[in-house]
Order: sequence, then structure tokens, then C-alpha cells
Amino acid sequence: MKIVLIIDDNTQFRNVMSEILRADGWRVFEAGDGERGLELARQHHPNVVLCDLLMPRGNGFQFCRALRADDALRNTKVVITSGRDFEADRVAAREAGADEYLTKPIRAETILQIIAPLAQADKTAASTGPVPASDSTSPARVKFWGVRGSIPSPGPDTVHYGGNTTCVEVRAGGEIIILDAGTGLRALGRALMEEFQGRPLNLTMLLTHTHWDHIQGLPFFGPVYNPQCHLRILGFEGARKGLVHILSGQMESPYFPVPFGELPGNIEIEEVKDLDFHIGSVGVKAHFANHPGVCVGYRLFTDDGSVAFFPDNEPYSHREQSARLQKADLKATKEFTRDKEERLAVFLRDIDLLILDSQYDHGEYLKHAGWGHGCVDDSVELAEMAGVKQLVLFHHDPDHDDKKVAAMVETGREIARQTGSKLKVTAAREGEVIELAKISGKQA
Repeated sequence: MKIVLIIDDNTQFRNVMSEILRADGWRVFEAGDGERGLELARQHHPNVVLCDLLMPRGNGFQFCRALRADDALRNTKVVITSGRDFEADRVAAREAGADEYLTKPIRAETILQIIAPLAQADKTAASTGPVPASDSTSPARVKFWGVRGSIPSPGPDTVHYGGNTTCVEVRAGGEIIILDAGTGLRALGRALMEEFQGRPLNLTMLLTHTHWDHIQGLPFFGPVYNPQCHLRILGFEGARKGLVHILSGQMESPYFPVPFGELPGNIEIEEVKDLDFHIGSVGVKAHFANHPGVCVGYRLFTDDGSVAFFPDNEPYSHREQSARLQKADLKATKEFTRDKEERLAVFLRDIDLLILDSQYDHGEYLKHAGWGHGCVDDSVELAEMAGVKQLVLFHHDPDHDDKKVAAMVETGREIARQTGSKLKVTAAREGEVIELAKISGKQA
């Protein structure tokens, strides 16, 4: 049975639409305001919702955002109806998550032509519940699409580890979670479109911060040009501008030909307030990193193991050197840095896979202390302190070729051998896939 929900404060409009749709074989539910409409949507899981733009207790934009934020309803098709015909309203409706925008009065044949293909596209969701982002029975895995820091560095000397900037894909619990949106995002987008072949695509992106090497791939991410894609972007507010302004600003003229507001995909941008939340069944915790601006790292909890992602982070130990040079209170500085490092180690305690900023070797770090990036020696020390099982060196310096990155891996392994640690040390490589169960020991 095809189910449609009509939300409109105009009783006459609801009556007319109900009569048309029932005659076409639809089961119809009605609500006179957005609040009641959301209740009915959660109760009956309609294929399609006809939602008025301006109505009491929740306008059409608010309804769309609430619907897309609900895992059980985010594949439901939404048609915004309005007596207004402003392009700005159409753009805002798409940004909020609407699939179509129709202006009143609406002819019977028009509404039937519009919602029939929407219901067809949503038939899987109607019969089996929401379409999962990926197979929830598959083992949790991590795939690297971009591993470089600062700026892309393609060329013959970076072929093995890769030259794209930060982007990592995590699949777990039926969710596809994207960590950062550097230039590696472009290849990930192409792979997702090839895999899903026009089927609904539900993605969640976690941004650690908005420095350009972590967001510059977003304008080239193919799925955002597909109306079948629903992308939820989560991150923390920028230092001076909000997250929406930052992400849309890089696509304004004259920087990019397609404005963010005109992207066909359904994109939600949400500034995170809590440091502890869920993406479906995947638990997420955030921890502030030591890097210029508002920057965090994430820890993801899956049924197969846990992974932490800190692409930009500098150990606090350099503060002691600064204190000596400035003749500051060295004792107080040492207590401060020890407390900060211990807090991070507790956050990472017993993590299975740690992806950590290790841009420099020891000699390089001494010249770049205070820049906000890490050193392989300190990365190994932190991983051992936290009881990490596998450390992945990340955010490779754009001037480091494959030989240099490989040498840094050997340095990390040698440090672990000298301390008698069982820590496994590797370096992130584009295209590499890591199954968390193989590290955690939770394989069936």
C-alpha cells in the first residue's frame, strides 16, 4: 500500500488532495501543523509527504530538517507546497532536504505525475523500512582516500602512500561515515556513485575542523550533485564564522562556478554542541585537539572495534621548551602539559586503531614546534601510554616522498621495539582497507 502524508493548515487543500490521492490508490494521513505531521510520519512511515511551507508549529523547512535527522525517516520523499514562487524558497527547501517544490494551485495530474516516481524510488524503504547506507552485517572497516596534509602532492615520488589531502571512510553498523573532506573525497564520491548506481545514498560526514586541506574536496564530491544523496555534515563552529558560512563560502563566485545553495543533493549542516553522540548504532565521542582554531578528534565505537581519528594534533610537550625560553613557570607548565597528555591518553585508552597526526620526524619537529602538528616519536609514546593496538601515521608532509614516509614508519617501529611494546606501527596509504575486527580480535 502506498502511503502519503499531507501536512497543511488549509483544510480545503487537504480535502482536495486526499480525494485525488485516494482515487489513485494511496492511503492518506492528514495533519494540520508541522508538529502533528512529524508525529504521524514517525507512526506510519509514509512513502511521500506533501508539506506546506508556511504553517503553525513547524514550517516546511523545519519539518524537512527534522525528518532528515531521523534515521528511520530520512529516505522519505518530501514535496514542499507553497503559494509563494520565490527562487530563494526553492533553494532553501532543497537545502533543508525537500525532493520537490510545487507552487499552489496544484493540478491533479501534476501532483500524480510528481509523486508516482518518488514512491517508486522509495519502494524499498516502504517495504523494508529505511534503506541502510551500507550492509549492516558487513564487518566494520576503514578505508583511506586522502592521507596528506596541507596541500595535495601528487607525483611519481608519492605514488605508494598517495598525495591527496585528508579523507577517510568508515563503514559500520549500516552507516557510511566520512572523516574530513580533503581532495581524497573526490575519488570516494566516484566510488560511491558507481557502487550505489542511483539508489538512495545516505552519508554522514564528520569534520575535525575547517582548514582548507580538510574541506577542499567538498565542491568536487559527486554525490552532492545527485538528488538521491542525503549528506549530513557535522562539525564544530569555526573560530570567526559559522560552519554553514565556511563551507558555502569556498563555493562562492569567483572561487567556484556552482553555489553551495544550488547543489541538487540534500545536504544538512549541523554544528555539534555535544562531545558524545550517535550516528545510527555507531557511538561517537569528540575531544578537542591541540591545533590552531576549533579542532577536534573523534573516537568511533563499533561492534567490531574502535577507531580514533586525530589528523591534526600537536603534543603539548613543546610548551615546556617555550616556558624555558620565556623564563616562565616551568613547574606549572610541566603540570599543565602532563595533565593534557594524560587526558588525551584516557580518551584513547585501549583503542584498536589510532589514526594520528605524525607529520614530522624528531629533527623536523624541533623546527616546527608550535605549528599544530605531531612528531612520530611523540605519536608512538602517546599510543603506548594509551594501550593502542595499531598506530597509523597520518597527515604526511607534502614534502615527504614515499621513502621518507617509509623511513618514519621504521623509526616508529624501532621505538616500539626498544620499549618492548606490542604496538603495531604503519603509515596511512590511499586505497588501504583495514577491518577493525582483525585488530580487536572480535572476528567470528
